[in-house]
Amino acid sequence: MNGARVADATGNWVDTRAPSWSRPYLRLSRFDRPIGSWLLLMPCWWSAALAAGIARDASQLLLVIVLFFIGAFVMRGAGCTWNDISDRDLDAQVERTRSRPIPAGQVSVPQAAAFLVAQALIGLVVLLQFNRFAIMTGIASLVIVAVYPFMKRITWWPQVVLGLAFSWGALMGFAVILGRIDATALLLYAGSIAWVIGYDTIYAHQDAEDDALIGVKSTARLFGARTHQALVVFYGLAVVLIGVALALAGARWPAWIGLAAFAGHLVWQIRRLEIGDPALCLRLFKSNRDAGLLLFAGLMVDAVMRAAPI
Repeated sequence: MNGARVADATGNWVDTRAPSWSRPYLRLSRFDRPIGSWLLLMPCWWSAALAAGIARDASQLLLVIVLFFIGAFVMRGAGCTWNDISDRDLDAQVERTRSRPIPAGQVSVPQAAAFLVAQALIGLVVLLQFNRFAIMTGIASLVIVAVYPFMKRITWWPQVVLGLAFSWGALMGFAVILGRIDATALLLYAGSIAWVIGYDTIYAHQDAEDDALIGVKSTARLFGARTHQALVVFYGLAVVLIGVALALAGARWPAWIGLAAFAGHLVWQIRRLEIGDPALCLRLFKSNRDAGLLLFAGLMVDAVMRAAPI
């Protein structure tokens, strides 16, 4: 049983190199599918770079980037473990998710709960490296993470709640580096939420048929054939809101080039999307890591330039 693979994650290091006993736990954390961790990380890195540019001080930026990397991967793992505990009955009814460790019988619920606590403790150690305001800001995000798995049962907009959770890092960089959350941080957060709604709608089209059968709601089902138009709205909002944040932050040309590259990537996704092709939906969803890295690269160059002595 430990050797069984999750349906939408094959040929990765977990399946081929990790010890057999560890594989179900690594799958609970989605280390066989790290794209979610990268997407959680992007707003953290954006905000850290933008805040460092505002402060004109990049001396701590590399350390913050490393800590955010560790924290994003660990806390995404904890979030996925909680999601799998909460969704174990639904997962058993969906073709893509019925091979996940809990519905497949590879890990019991108490074992998963213990693993969840272990991951949360590692995340707490990372969080304690920051100032008190940042610690409290990070802890506040747990409320959203806790309620997210249940949103698909009660609203057509669970992607909004996911956006609130996955974009929290847009606030954390400001909390860590500047010790505050201001209008610039909130605009970056709002732009990231719009981005998450867009890319997770693409992702949710993989499960639209199964979701309809079992009564799970999503923006993919809500938008249906109008998904392309909806993506124009949400991806457009993402670019505009992030652009306003850059303007308020006094960002220089590298950041704007990064935003233009980010916007171009989102346009490419919309033009390429075929909602009836699950494999393509997954590829386009995963490509958002690259979109996020393009923006981050521009913000990093901008931060370094603004921090350099004149």
